[in-house]
Amino acid sequence: MARILLTEDDKTLSGSIALALSSDGHSVIQAYSAEEAVSRLADADIILLDVSLPDRSGFELCRSIRSSSEIPIIFITSYDEEADILRGLDLGGDDYITKPFRLKVLLSRVRAVLRRCAVETPDIELTAVEQKLLEYLMMNRGRFLTREQILAYLWDSKGCFVNDNTLSVNISRLRDKLRNSGKGQIITKRGVGYKWTEQTS
Repeated sequence: MARILLTEDDKTLSGSIALALSSDGHSVIQAYSAEEAVSRLADADIILLDVSLPDRSGFELCRSIRSSSEIPIIFITSYDEEADILRGLDLGGDDYITKPFRLKVLLSRVRAVLRRCAVETPDIELTAVEQKLLEYLMMNRGRFLTREQILAYLWDSKGCFVNDNTLSVNISRLRDKLRNSGKGQIITKRGVGYKWTEQTS
């Protein structure tokens, strides 16, 4: 669903979090220091950031990132004092989770931040499924998404599932609407999946 830059110097904890995120459909980039996180920043859609890092404070790193990027940042830290939480949010953090935490809660908070930071879709008439499909494709612009990833994303909170045939119909209709509006296009790669790109001439 998203490329998550997990910046946590505890390798055991990092491994557990990465496994949970991967099981939820995300692609995880693990970094164990601020320097390593900075080098991988361009590859990520969202950052999970520990405050206590070996080479630099997570607070300092957040301030530096916010000077040039609006990428979503969720602090995951044992710093649980009110002053620390306020500091993290005031520096530009989108959420702040204190350790220890339940992995399911973390996954839910990640999804919530991604929803809040979802890309703005073109102003064209779309069904609810088409809108959600386009948001997901645009959020992962430039990357092919498999049918399995898309189907998993389109499972709603009531358990109403968009099946494989319905997905094909929705992609076809969305592709036609985008083509007619000139606001992007869906590229299909046989055996791989689909991706959204800017409209080309």
